[in-house]
Amino acid sequence: MKTTRAGKSIAFDTRTDDISKETLRSLYREMLRIQKVELKVDELYHEDQMKTPVHLCLGQEAVAAGVCLSLTPDDYVFTNHRGHGHYIAKGGDVKRMVAELYNRETGCSRGRGGSMHLVDIAAGLPGSSSIVAGSIPIATGAALASVLKKDKRISVTFFGDAATEEGVIYESINFAMLKKLPVIYVCENNFYSVFSPLRKRQSRDDIYRRFTGLAIPSYRVDGNNVIEVYRTAKKAIGQARGGGGPSFIECRTYRLRDHHGTTSGVEVGYRSQKEVDEWATRCPVK
Repeated sequence: MKTTRAGKSIAFDTRTDDISKETLRSLYREMLRIQKVELKVDELYHEDQMKTPVHLCLGQEAVAAGVCLSLTPDDYVFTNHRGHGHYIAKGGDVKRMVAELYNRETGCSRGRGGSMHLVDIAAGLPGSSSIVAGSIPIATGAALASVLKKDKRISVTFFGDAATEEGVIYESINFAMLKKLPVIYVCENNFYSVFSPLRKRQSRDDIYRRFTGLAIPSYRVDGNNVIEVYRTAKKAIGQARGGGGPSFIECRTYRLRDHHGTTSGVEVGYRSQKEVDEWATRCPVK
């Protein structure tokens, strides 16, 4: 499989011989489950009963499934405003998540947090942050706590490409490298920050290379290839659990909906229908 962007062609590994059939089935089931939930939210949102903005992850299901299925139930996941998929893949209570979207007391944040503040302590989801890059230092601190407690837990933080423009990510990674903390930084590079394309915000589109200067093991994967995501996450998590410190994974993917809501973004004019259609053919759930 090849992914093209900014005039570049990148080959990714699609072998499956090192992954069991049961794991492959689990990865597909998880992606399909995420997609079905998001499509239902997409369908019902028009009824105007969900009193919260929703940032759908349709098109990005492989990142959540591939990373979260590499974790144990005790590991932590800290996510961002586009966190439905991460919540579902980590084992969060879907009924409570949906109740949260409807601002009900039975919601995972008692109806007070909405879509961007999802919590399920039992599933290893201490909380998500609506602030760009907000979950990064929290996950780093949780990893430090795990070292001090010697509980062997891994912390994973998910964030978008815009978060790599915030200073806190460099401070966090520097500290994580210094202390060899068991934390994985997962960048879901979907090439947009709200309406602003990556090419107009950053001089290069290979985000992972920027972090090699901090000496952190850094990887770039096809974020629409769940096998590639799973294999890379498994390697990084194994290294962290063995005391080898943090890793950075850039997953190149694409959101098939607008920044928030249920439209495609074509209506606003910041991307074309041709671009959306092209990425739709690469949907990880087929």
